[in-house]
Amino acid sequence: MLADDVAGMAAFYEHALGFEVAVREEDYVALSGTGVRLAIFRRSGMSAHTQHHPSYRAKRRGQAVELNFECGSPDQVRVRFAELVRRGATVVAHPAEREWGHLTDFFADPEGNIHSLFAVIPG
Repeated sequence: MLADDVAGMAAFYEHALGFEVAVREEDYVALSGTGVRLAIFRRSGMSAHTQHHPSYRAKRRGQAVELNFECGSPDQVRVRFAELVRRGATVVAHPAEREWGHLTDFFADPEGNIHSLFAVIPG
């Protein structure tokens, strides 16, 4: 994941979403969780490593990646969503029952990437 504010993004994923820091450098932070490793790299640094490819020089526009975090129950979705908002997430869509059988919400991280929490609605 690219960011202009690596430290701010890393703090959000560490404290709001519970990732553990595996590597912390000024321009790069690697975070780990159960079965996943998420890397955050300074946009300008990636530009230098890719012969200044234009996609790394331009300001990001639009959605680039969405992470979906599964919760054990609909109640956990509601609780975790409220915690995320308290810790700096921006509300995109409050938890709601979706036609695909999940209680799902959508939130944005500090740089605007939209993600979701979900749980299967018991049937």
